[in-house]
Amino acid sequence: MELCRATLSRAPFLPAAPPSLPVRDFRKRRVVCLSSGKSESTESPKDTQMVVSVTGATGFIGRRLVQKLLADKHKVRVLTRSITKARFVFPGKKIKKEIMQSRINVTSKVVDLINHTNAEVRPSVLVSATAIGYYGTSETQVFDETSPSGNDYLSEVCREWETKAHNVDNGVRLVLIRIGVVLGKDGGALAKMIPLFMMFAGGPLGTGNQWFSWIHLDDLVNLICQSLTNPSYKGVINGTAPNPVRLSEMCDQLGQVIGRPSWLPVPDFAIKAVLGEGASIVLEGQRVLPAKAKELGFSYKYPYVKDALKAIVREL
Repeated sequence: MELCRATLSRAPFLPAAPPSLPVRDFRKRRVVCLSSGKSESTESPKDTQMVVSVTGATGFIGRRLVQKLLADKHKVRVLTRSITKARFVFPGKKIKKEIMQSRINVTSKVVDLINHTNAEVRPSVLVSATAIGYYGTSETQVFDETSPSGNDYLSEVCREWETKAHNVDNGVRLVLIRIGVVLGKDGGALAKMIPLFMMFAGGPLGTGNQWFSWIHLDDLVNLICQSLTNPSYKGVINGTAPNPVRLSEMCDQLGQVIGRPSWLPVPDFAIKAVLGEGASIVLEGQRVLPAKAKELGFSYKYPYVKDALKAIVREL
């Protein structure tokens, strides 16, 4: 199967052994693609081993995903624009040279490769993940998988990514994951917020009234893995937790977990300087619900933001 994911920014990557995942946050959008099929190997006790090819594997989410796939005894091949970086992050793993020059072209290249692959070895699933930026922003509207696309820049980017994915051969199961703000200790929005709170400078971003549609990194990785293996997962699935919160509540919960006050608002201009295009997601907000995941019976390890934050802070 194959996965394409948009995350939102990049921060420095960190080496680890066994392979752990480098760090990116939500300032810029980046696509991650995965493709896999059944392995001819019989190493897996249940004979369900996959061969998974991953682009974006050195990113915040991709790195954790590769960790889980390897732990589950699947074979992983990394597709990358930087062989040096990939070998540094995943020493000893099989690395393939870049398949794209631009973020949008990744999905197009992977889809083209799948469509021109012999039917006997063609991947059975394509998981293409963009972001909840697809819906645009609103303080009042509630979005689910049936909601129309927005009309801003990020919405346009997400639409184009998904359009490319829809070109995959109709014999390949297609899953489109729209990812919210991912919370984890090594990157994403939280990596930029925690240091401010530790210095007693943390507080609401912008007005604090905007909705914050989040998901814990472990839940997102599990959702991706379910999409790879479970034939019931198809079409659009929102990669968000079932309980979005106002950003002021998220900051208040973070302050409580860290043991620091949450009272100093961060001005809009500072957020825009740090996050660029991604600032609109934070400043204007989106209330996005994972209706499809709940319908499929997906089990969240962290459905509430306070529990997610506690788990992340314990790992620091």
